[in-house]
Amino acid sequence: MIDTSQLVEIRWHGRGGQGAVTSAELVAQAAINEGQYAQAFPSFGPERRGAPVLAFVRISSKQPIKIRTEITEPDVVVVLDPSLLPIANVTSGLKTNGVVIVNTRKLAKQIRQEFGIKGALATVDATKIARELLGVPITNTTMVGALVKATGVVKLGSLLEPIEHRFGRLAERNISAMKRAYEETLVEE
Repeated sequence: MIDTSQLVEIRWHGRGGQGAVTSAELVAQAAINEGQYAQAFPSFGPERRGAPVLAFVRISSKQPIKIRTEITEPDVVVVLDPSLLPIANVTSGLKTNGVVIVNTRKLAKQIRQEFGIKGALATVDATKIARELLGVPITNTTMVGALVKATGVVKLGSLLEPIEHRFGRLAERNISAMKRAYEETLVEE
């Protein structure tokens, strides 16, 4: 688990249209609803759907966040699309006690061997869950569930209102996907 008494910095790696930016916003809103300070913002230029994108979240339980730069030394890295692993250095700058959370069908052992990931690693087949419960391979809410399981940065229940607000009539299916991913995420130290 991450030490949530300090500033927690999360970097999301996804592709345009997969919901990395939405994920960051949902987590930040949940943290704010819990009385914490939070910010979420994307980093992308003229990319198109399918191009790599980054999104960032900072959460502080103690004081307002004044930093406004991209996160280069994250506590947590979330990878929404496993096809990014061989082409992007997703663990660049990851803190020593950091956590990597990957959407994958592979075992953590395989991911560690293929990509040299050390430390805590959480895996979940978020694409499978999204296809089964949402009907599309958009893994944003599933990976939010995995993030909560692996880090405890916010409470699962704190995400209900932001998801309901964001997704309206589709909220219940997204909440189900988040909860299922929470249950199915495997975390290895």
